Amino acid sequence: MTNNNSKQPRNQELNRGLKARHMMMISIGGSIGTGLFLASGGAIHSAGPGGALVAYAAIGIMVYFLMTSLGEMASFMPVSGSFATYASKFVDPALGFALGWNYWFNWAVTIAAELSAAGLIMKFWFPDSPSIVWCTLFLLIMFLINYLSVRGYGESEYWFSFIKVATVIIFIVVGLLMIVGIIGGQAVGFKHFTEGDAPFNGGFMAILGVFMAAGFSFQGTELVGVAAGESDNPRVNIPRAIRNVFWRILLFYIFAIFVIGMLISYTDPVLVSADVDKIAVSPFTIVFENAGLAFAASVMNAIILTSVLSAGSSGMYASTRILWVLAKEGKAPRWLSGLNGRGVPVAALIATAAIGMLAFFTSLFGDGVVYIWLLNLSGMCGFLAWLGIAISHYRFRRAYVLQGFRLSDLPFKARWFPFGPIFAFVVCLFVMIGQGYAAVSGDAIDFYALLSSYIGLPLFFLVWIGYKLKHGTKVIPLRECDIAGANGQK
Repeated sequence: MTNNNSKQPRNQELNRGLKARHMMMISIGGSIGTGLFLASGGAIHSAGPGGALVAYAAIGIMVYFLMTSLGEMASFMPVSGSFATYASKFVDPALGFALGWNYWFNWAVTIAAELSAAGLIMKFWFPDSPSIVWCTLFLLIMFLINYLSVRGYGESEYWFSFIKVATVIIFIVVGLLMIVGIIGGQAVGFKHFTEGDAPFNGGFMAILGVFMAAGFSFQGTELVGVAAGESDNPRVNIPRAIRNVFWRILLFYIFAIFVIGMLISYTDPVLVSADVDKIAVSPFTIVFENAGLAFAASVMNAIILTSVLSAGSSGMYASTRILWVLAKEGKAPRWLSGLNGRGVPVAALIATAAIGMLAFFTSLFGDGVVYIWLLNLSGMCGFLAWLGIAISHYRFRRAYVLQGFRLSDLPFKARWFPFGPIFAFVVCLFVMIGQGYAAVSGDAIDFYALLSSYIGLPLFFLVWIGYKLKHGTKVIPLRECDIAGANGQK
């Protein structure tokens, strides 16, 4: 029905306010965070510098194929529902429903985790201050960034990511100069790669353990698919962002871990103690301090704080958009589908922020058992989303060709099909199965740890099967996948 009210379209559709530079930095920022700044040290300690490089490189290759799969679908059909919508159209509406709620829950709980991390980081400067004050402040900041407009989120993520990228580049340059002895004293060379059991400490099982942790470090790279629904030129911006995934992984993870492994011994206890509440012992901090840079701990503390705010803000953005799409498709309460005059889904934003805050409060009472379970539950959600991307792309491409469409008409074509999505699917499944290895590798099975590792899977299947039984959905035949309709939504 036609309506002459100029505000009406904005009240029905999201505002495509993300420019090419926003999309580029969202794709970059999604993979840089505490996983690189802090967890990389523990990875090197566990598996040695060579083992950490092998594990991160393998996961990096898998993520590359996942992002090219997502890029092909997102540039062809740019919607904020991303892989949840793709699964509904190209696989089964029940799978799309489960993936959507799974992804929303994942990021809603992640917001709580980032709030907790922000509170701990602020204690570096204000050790006697109550965490609840800082967490409330940062929740308000994240909320306002997303409430103002999608452009506001894009700008904040651009500058957050710019700070992270600049830090990693400076770190790599300084590290390389230290390795050859130009700064920081005597040249280090490869002595840390050849000492003791290096470069592969602990053998295959140690690499396997890092393999699992590396998968979590890369989660968030799929945010560019959600942001596609608000890109001003997705046919150009999405392929450009996706093409840089490989170089981003190579530069920001592989080179950074190589530098850390060269400059800090894998036996150094500082790598074991690196944690979000011990920023002073981040491997980045140690390298900068050894290079003679003053105030390295304070600077890295501030940078990691921006990483936490970036992750929390991005989590709020992604979960809000997914929830809005679910409501719009009738898979969530209809009142969550409203938009304000700036094209922001305020109701979905408030609901997401409220759940994130409630999840955070569970960490303050008792011994935090509920909170730990929520985090364990969300840990599996990211891998389920990646599985959904691989499955959806495999069926999308097969349906696209089967229905007579030309591959040359795709705005972006993922290379090495069908190897790419199949490889990503197998590696993701392997990582998920391996999550419970630690629980069964000891003298006795740790059933509590085993249950907490896999609790997300039965809940996911319960949601999936429940929707399927209620609505009688079936796997969509390839010839009936709505390729033409999807293309018309651009």
